[in-house]
Amino acid sequence: MAIANSDAAMMRRSARRKRRRENVAGLFFISPWLIGFLLLMFFPLMFSLVISFSEWNMVGSPKFIGFDNYVQMFTGDPFYFKSMIVTFKYVFIMVPLQVIFAILIAVLLNRATYGIRFFRAIFYLPSLIQGVTLALIFSWMLNDDFGPVNFMLELVGLPRVHWLTDPNVALYALIFIALWGVGSPMVLYLSALRSVSSEYYEAADIDGAGPLRKFLNITIPLITPTILFNILTSLISAFQTIVLAFVLTGGGPANSTYFYSLHVYRNAFTHFKMGYASAMAWVMFILIVVLTGLILKSSKYWVHYEADGGGR
Repeated sequence: MAIANSDAAMMRRSARRKRRRENVAGLFFISPWLIGFLLLMFFPLMFSLVISFSEWNMVGSPKFIGFDNYVQMFTGDPFYFKSMIVTFKYVFIMVPLQVIFAILIAVLLNRATYGIRFFRAIFYLPSLIQGVTLALIFSWMLNDDFGPVNFMLELVGLPRVHWLTDPNVALYALIFIALWGVGSPMVLYLSALRSVSSEYYEAADIDGAGPLRKFLNITIPLITPTILFNILTSLISAFQTIVLAFVLTGGGPANSTYFYSLHVYRNAFTHFKMGYASAMAWVMFILIVVLTGLILKSSKYWVHYEADGGGR
C-alpha cells in the first residue's frame, strides 16, 4: 500500500512538472505578443487615463487637477459639442451607406458569370490606398478651379460645386471620399454570399418566391453575422476619422468638418494640452464601447446563424 501511495505521489508530481513546462513553453511563445501589447497598448492606455486627470504640456511634470478636464470639456469648450455633432453626423451617414453599397456590389459580383476576379480587384483596390494618398488625389479631383469633376459638370451644363470650400457640401464630400474604401467590407460580404447554400433558393423557387423576396428573406438574414461585424468595425473606424479632414479641409470651412478626433489632435499637439486631450479620448472610448455594447445587445433580435437553422 505504501509503495502504491508513493508511486501515485510521484505520478502527480511528474504531471505537475509537465504542466509547468507546458505553461512556461506557452508563455514563451506568446511573450512577443504579450510584451508588445503591454508596451504599446496597455501601459500607454493606463498612462493616458492618469494624465486625463492632470494638467500637462509634455515638458514639465503633470499636475493633478482631478475632474477639471472633464468639467471643462462639457462646460467651457465651445468646440467640443460642435465636433461631436459633426462626428455623429458623419458616422450615421457614412456607415449605413457603406453597408448598403458594399452589399449591393457584392450581390452583383456574386451573380456575375465572367470577370468576377477582375471586377472584385477593381472594387477592392481603392481600399488599399492610404488615407493621405486618397486625400491628395481627391484634393486635385475636387479642386474648385481645375478639378476634373467640376470640368465634367461644366461640360454637361451644370454649375461648378465648391466641394471642399462650401460649409454645406464639404462634409458630404468627405463621406463620398470615405466610401471609396467600400472594397474591404465588400469582399467579406461576397465571401458570406458564397457560403449561403443554394438549397434555400431552390426551396424558395418551389414556393414561387421572386428575386426581391429571396433577397430580403434568405440572403440578408443569412449574411447578418457579416453585416454585424462590418457595422462594428466601420463604426469604430468612422468615430476615429481624422486623415481626410486634416489633409483636405483642416476642419473647415466654418468648422463643418471639424471632427472630434481632429479636436483631440489639436489640443494635444497644437495647444499641448495633453491632459485635456487624453480626457477627450477617454470620453470617446467610453462612447464607442457603449454603442458597441448596445449593437451587440440588439444583435440577438436581428442576427441569424445558419447553424441554428436560421434562428437567432
